[in-house]
Amino acid sequence: MNSSAPRSWRPARRSSTWRAGRHRPGRGWPRCAAISRATATCTPPFAPPFLVDGKVVVAQTSAILHYLGPRLKLVAAAEDARLWTLQIQLTIADMVAEVHDTHHPVGAGLYYEDQKAEARRRAGEFCGARLPKFARWFERILERNPAGPKHLVGARLSYADLSLFQLVEGLRYAFPKAAGRVLAKTPRVLALHDRVATLPKVAAYLASERRIAFNEDGIFRRYPELDAR
Repeated sequence: MNSSAPRSWRPARRSSTWRAGRHRPGRGWPRCAAISRATATCTPPFAPPFLVDGKVVVAQTSAILHYLGPRLKLVAAAEDARLWTLQIQLTIADMVAEVHDTHHPVGAGLYYEDQKAEARRRAGEFCGARLPKFARWFERILERNPAGPKHLVGARLSYADLSLFQLVEGLRYAFPKAAGRVLAKTPRVLALHDRVATLPKVAAYLASERRIAFNEDGIFRRYPELDAR
């Protein structure tokens, strides 16, 4: 669950993410950079992730999902339902940005070690106020869904359900104590997460090598001192 622009450009000091072996020629960041800088691209993306589908270039996670949703049958056909799904996705993106800012509250170009005091203050506010507020909103959506509490929108799986699953996964990794307390009070959110995890294709992906483990180079980072008790 990454935001479109990598908010923290500098990895942790002991990071292995940027080793040469992780970026082979023609793939990964070199390929993304080439597409972004191509003079023939009239709509250059600001940063990854972005999707190239023929002549269509779509950046920003929420916009990518809005584009792919109808094609993958992961959003309802009705316009009002599609807009509601997008609204939920944009709110998830807002929460992801706030997660990032718990460990980089001063500047994305600084190391975490350069802003520890500020990070602890920001993380305390996030764990104590913002995390519960977001979670309660998702819980209300599930509770009020006319089609039942199994999905965020309608009676079928949508990309918003998949995103909320990944959000919960990330929160459990980064803030196991705070997330555990909040999820105990939002049982519908937790139940949705557990249902998505058992979907055959999702389960197969989670068990495969394609699933990148959470680490201290991404948006969700586990720093025990930031996980408010």
